[in-house]
This record gives sequence, C-alpha cells and structure tokens, in this order.
Amino acid sequence: MWLRGRAGPVRDHVLAGLAVLAPRKLHPYTSDEALMGGMDLSATLATGEMHRHAGLLEHAGCLMLTMAERCPPGLAVRLGQALDSDPRLSLVALDEAAEDGEGLPNALADRLGLFLDIDGFAWSDTADLALNPALIATAQTRLRHIAKGTALDRLTRVAAELAIPSLRAPLLALACARAHAAWRGGAQIEEQDLQVAVALVMAHKALAFPEDAPQPDDTPPPPEPPQDQPDQGRDRDQSEMDIPDEILIEAARAALPPGLLAKLQAARVARQAASANSGAGAKRKSMRRGRPMPSRAGKPGSGARVDVIATLRQAAPWQKMRRAMMPGRAVDRLLLMPSDIRIKRYQEQTDRVLIFVVDASGSAALARLAEAKGAVELMLAEAYSSRDHVALVTFRGHAAELSLPPTRSLVQTKRRLAGLPGGGATPLADALQVALSTAEQARRHGMTPTLAMLTDGRGNIALDGSANRVQAGLDATRLAKIIAAKAIPALVIDTSLRPKPQLAELSAQMGATLIALPRADARSLSATLSAALGG
Repeated sequence: MWLRGRAGPVRDHVLAGLAVLAPRKLHPYTSDEALMGGMDLSATLATGEMHRHAGLLEHAGCLMLTMAERCPPGLAVRLGQALDSDPRLSLVALDEAAEDGEGLPNALADRLGLFLDIDGFAWSDTADLALNPALIATAQTRLRHIAKGTALDRLTRVAAELAIPSLRAPLLALACARAHAAWRGGAQIEEQDLQVAVALVMAHKALAFPEDAPQPDDTPPPPEPPQDQPDQGRDRDQSEMDIPDEILIEAARAALPPGLLAKLQAARVARQAASANSGAGAKRKSMRRGRPMPSRAGKPGSGARVDVIATLRQAAPWQKMRRAMMPGRAVDRLLLMPSDIRIKRYQEQTDRVLIFVVDASGSAALARLAEAKGAVELMLAEAYSSRDHVALVTFRGHAAELSLPPTRSLVQTKRRLAGLPGGGATPLADALQVALSTAEQARRHGMTPTLAMLTDGRGNIALDGSANRVQAGLDATRLAKIIAAKAIPALVIDTSLRPKPQLAELSAQMGATLIALPRADARSLSATLSAALGG
C-alpha cells in the first residue's frame, strides 16, 4: 500500500490498525546487508567458520518504509524485485511528501497496489481502526474459491481508458477485487468489488480521464432470443453481472480529492526530469565526509581511513585456514593480510548556486526587475530544503554588476533587491562576462553553478563600453562559447513579446535551454526555472 499523508493523529489511527500485521520498519538508507543478509561477524570471529544472518527481505510478512518520498532509486529497485519474486512479502510505503513534485520512485509506485491519501481527513472524521485476525484468516480461506471470471478483461479496458501504461495495474486491481469480495463474504466478484478495486488501485495511476461521456446509441436493440433456448437463463445472469466501463471510470474519478491527480502527475514529471538533470549539486567521492559508500580495498594514508568493521568482515572467514598454514601463531589473535584492509568512502554532494542574469535595460526594465525579484525570493524560500544558493547579476547602461552575491539569507536578499535601478542600454556581453566570473568563483568554492538569463537579446554595448551593436554581438558570441566549453549549465528565458532569432543562436552557442516566456510573472518564472533545472 502507498499511504500518502503527513505524520499526525490521522495517520497514527491507520498505522494502529495495521499493527496486527507486525510490520518491520525500513528507512530510505537501509543498507544492502540489512536487506539481503550478510556475514555474522561475531559468530564468525568466535568460531573461525563462516556464519551469516538473514536479511529483512528473507522473512515473510509486512515491511514498512518510512519517509518513502526520499527512497533512493537503488532501494526502490531492490524492494521491487523482492515484491516481484516473493509473494509472501508485502510493503507499506509511508509517503510524507509536503511539496508538489515529491513522491515515490516509479519503480516502487508501480508495484504497490493500494493507494490511500489521508491528508484530506480531519481528526473528527476518524475512528480507531481494528482488524480482526480471525476475520482475516476466514477471508484468506474464502479467497481461494473466488474466480476471476471476466473481471480482468474489464479492468484491462478501464486501464486503457485511463491511459495507464503499466501492465501491472489490471493485475493488481484484480487481486484487490478478489480480496474485497472475500472480505465482505461474497462468493464471486461483483460490481462493488470492481468499483473499490478501480478506486484504490487505478485512480491515482490515471494519466487522463475521458472528457466526454459516450453518446447514447440510436441503433435499435437486437431482438430477444426465443424463450425456449436452453442458455437463456445463463446469458441473462451474465448480463446482469456486467458493469458498464463508464461506471468504473467514474469510480476512479470520484476516488481522488480535487487536485491530487495533478500533484501525482507533477511528481512523475519531476522525477523523470530529476533523473536526467538533477537539481542538486554535483556528486563527488570523498575520503572524509558525505554519505557513506561501500568500502573498498586500499592502503591507509593520505587522508584515507580504515573501515575496521569491513576489514574484520573480510578477514574473518579465512582465520581457520590461516591458522592451519601458520601453526606458530597464537590462536587467540586475528590474522590480518594487507588484502583484508578496507578503506572508508563517502559521496559528498556540493551546494548548487543559481545565478540569475537579469536584463534591466529598456522600457520594460521595471517590470522585468519586479518579476526577477519575486522569482529570486520564491526560489530562495525553496532553497532552504535543498540547501541551494541564489545570486543575481543585473545589466543596464554600459556595464553589468553582481547585485547579489551567492547567498541563502532571505533577509539579506530582500534588502539587496530593494531599489535596484533599471533603464538604459543593454550590455549583454558584459553580463555574460560577469556571470561567467561568478560561476567560476562558485566552482572554486566547491559549488555547482547554473545560469538563468532573462533577456530579450538586444545587446548593443560592446565589452570596451562602445555603442557598437556588431562588436557587442561578437563579444557575446565569444563569451557564450566559453560558457559552453566550461560546461556550465544554462537556461535562457526570452522575455520579448516576439521570440528573437539572435537569442536562439546565442542560446545554442551557449549550450543553453531556450524558453519563450513573454508575459512571465514571478510565480510562473519560479515554476519554469524549477521544472527546467530539475529542482
């Protein structure tokens, strides 16, 4: 089950009801050894023979993944493989996503059958939830005798109507329908079972709902068969069990609170964008700090630290053989070889700095500056969770300036943004030079820079300060190519009412993504930047 909702009394009621399943808890950074088992170091060292302990995935029962919205792709794949291969396992994913674009990895969400969103429930709408183990056992016995009939065909058609690409969805919905029929004491799948299955399994996976209801068919109905046909009664019973697909689709539509489907779809898009262009800083290996990585063989020194536990794990299985080969050594000592030594490794993630380069020239300068100020403040408010920095380069008149150095201080940002001037000529080349210098300085400080330029592309001031449009274009082209050569990610937003071909050429030379946004306000600008930069 995918349980979406923030921690609180409502979720506590649901978890209390699930306590009868005795779930074993996981966290997003559970190690592979805890999941799949490994060597029992104490027993191996004590006996000199290899002993192992079982992992969480080797025991039948229910697992509960806390903070599932932070689940890394590797863990999602391992859990998905375990759910596919072992029918004795079940998983409850606790998704505490607080912002749009957060959610479960696709590899995990696709394998979880039931979906429940509890954020819309108030405390007064809840009650204690108790599951009777005896009723569960009775339902499990009854489940063996409930046939699928034509339910899978109908659920497959409904999945196609909802544009669900996953082949697992109809199968999971069929399992849900059979389980619901067994739970209510039925002998076969009926209409209410299919409606519950579509609401709980398919609704949140829908990519589209049919916009128009099907038009009534004016074709006259076929004549009824003669009364003396022997199969008439069976055909009538079968037709009474058939449910129009439209009823199941409406059940899926009614199951979702307003706006939830859009949030889930935004989360899918954000995860896909993040996989291609992560909004976080660059990852790099480190010997001293960061997220722990598996140790590897090596020699201590030059800042490297020995992973004592990993070293003991490597040496323990060989102790009996080594004592037999070296009989003169004391039996109460651990015999280590240079090949046993394991070195600690970490993965350090650098901070990202988003450098806004804002055109403050011309008659529309005041509007563009107001939009940029609002977007910077919105992006900075979001940066607290991802630990991003924000900088602002403005250009007008005959020069560009770094109006706001990289910062995470919202108070300082508002103070520095207030009263920024606008109007005058467009020193686009100088703006690229200042932005390049700011990005290189950020890299020297261990940060990952990204440029976001807002301009209409009408540069008319060269680097030497002269009002020479041709030279200004040549200077801007040269600097754009330098930015591309230094592999600095960039985004160019065309704020002119009509897209300019010269700005498209400049973006291509810079290796930047070009987005036309002629009437951008601060909120749409912030949303566009977040989506385009994977943040």
